[in-house]
Amino acid sequence: MNGGFGINIVHVREIFTSILEMEVKEIKPIIGKGAVNEVFLVKTENSPYIVRMNDAKRAYSIFEKECWCMEQAGLLGIPGPEVISIGTYREVAYMVLTFVEGTHGEDTDFEKGEVWRKLGEYARIFHSIKVAGFGEHIVDLEKGIFAERKHDNFDGTWSGFIKYNVDSLTEDDELVKQNILTKKQSMAIKERFECLYGKSFQFGLIHGDLSLKNTIVNDGGNVTLLDWGSAQVTIVPHYEIIELIRSQIDQGYPSDLELEEFLKGYGFSKSDYFGIKEDMNTLLLLRSIDKLRWALECSPNDISNFISHVKKVLKRVNYHL
Repeated sequence: MNGGFGINIVHVREIFTSILEMEVKEIKPIIGKGAVNEVFLVKTENSPYIVRMNDAKRAYSIFEKECWCMEQAGLLGIPGPEVISIGTYREVAYMVLTFVEGTHGEDTDFEKGEVWRKLGEYARIFHSIKVAGFGEHIVDLEKGIFAERKHDNFDGTWSGFIKYNVDSLTEDDELVKQNILTKKQSMAIKERFECLYGKSFQFGLIHGDLSLKNTIVNDGGNVTLLDWGSAQVTIVPHYEIIELIRSQIDQGYPSDLELEEFLKGYGFSKSDYFGIKEDMNTLLLLRSIDKLRWALECSPNDISNFISHVKKVLKRVNYHL
């Protein structure tokens, strides 16, 4: 963020005093618990609150999406903080949340596998939330319609997403030119992606960043789910599991045992999992190559990381080419 903690502490105080009309006793930055947003603990006369701030262009719309997801999940019994207010103050988007007592899942003394099992239970529940569309941007808060940003070669639909990635796998493809893929790999992957056209998938809401860091565990072992910023409407349960596998590949967690606990919580047997494993491998490969194309066009600093990820995915799905 451009402002930094010092400036935003002043903004936080002004938000509470001028907008929320609360007297502030203490504002404390929370370091290391927010990868995207600046996070603050605010103590008032009556209650503590959490404030998240971000000056990115799309930050307010993401906060809107998070608010909607938490409300919908809460209606189905999934614990989460209550949203007190969202808005924009001095060109910085903010979200004020109730403070949840407990310990971050990364630091809890409770068995980590139990937390993962609970996340599996939650995922099965919120995958049933009524939504429509495809993508990460919520465009209708009343109807729960999501969409993806269109561009010249992509019409915003799931079939269009497949088509864009299929059509991009040519002999003149940048991935071939840069020796990221061989021509043989490119053509084989193209055939694999084309098989997705005939697949019938279920679409639903995924959290997109299920992890211990996005939970609070209280003294009774109850698990609160946080941070819906990566939520989107896509294929369930495949993409939720894919995001966990991606985290395994890049971050080293969850462990295989923790992933197994998540699947148990979801209600997936080993046969259920192996029944969708081949499709998940294809979708994992599709996701990784699509993200690399995004980096090549929009984020040069991320290119090397995405190239490394694609190569790890190829190895993970046992692609002998």
